[in-house]
Amino acid sequence: MDTSVLDLPAPVAVRLRRPGWRDPRLLAGLAMVAASVALGSWAVQTAQATVPVYVARGALVPGESVGADRLSVVDVRLGTVDLAGYLSADEPLPSEAVVVRVVGDGELVPRAALGTRTDLDVRPVAVPVAVSPSDGVVVGSLVDLWFVPAADQATQVDSSTGEEAPHALSEGLTVAQVDRPGGALSGSGATVVHVLVPGDQLPQVLAALASEGTLDVVPVPGTGG
Repeated sequence: MDTSVLDLPAPVAVRLRRPGWRDPRLLAGLAMVAASVALGSWAVQTAQATVPVYVARGALVPGESVGADRLSVVDVRLGTVDLAGYLSADEPLPSEAVVVRVVGDGELVPRAALGTRTDLDVRPVAVPVAVSPSDGVVVGSLVDLWFVPAADQATQVDSSTGEEAPHALSEGLTVAQVDRPGGALSGSGATVVHVLVPGDQLPQVLAALASEGTLDVVPVPGTGG
């Protein structure tokens, strides 16, 4: 039986051509690289960018005016906090603004902590205390005000002992000032604690100050020092 061999043409090697500068694929790759570099550079610059904001220089208490002498400027890095809610040092200080809630020493000053005097319903009252208060009684801390009536002026009696009972006059009052013995404003030698009393509690606090008895301030844990 005859067999024949079919001669097939030899394969021709395909030569790869180097892409030209006008090749769309090359242009797209270069564009992606350039975009990645630009994005990385922007991210680094943004992470390092800072904005000047105001912080409290010492505790600020309700009713206190907001002035440059009570504030410091610090640079805060963008992205660490929502700076829109805080007082920016790039803007002028609000005129006639006062603090309406306590701002702690070194705390960023929130815009919500500022208002006008008409927004306040507290009055400062000087309370001389017979016993020197603890170190936790400082400006900006909260205290409860207690009254111990004299024996002949007692209005409340402890049923278990039959003796006059101390009772709370007001709770959660903000300390605005503390004058300890030896200070320029404490000539009597007694410690005087200035507290901010709500308007509706003023009558009973003032009555207690004018009556026979002693007053004491008890710090609220976690709010002082």
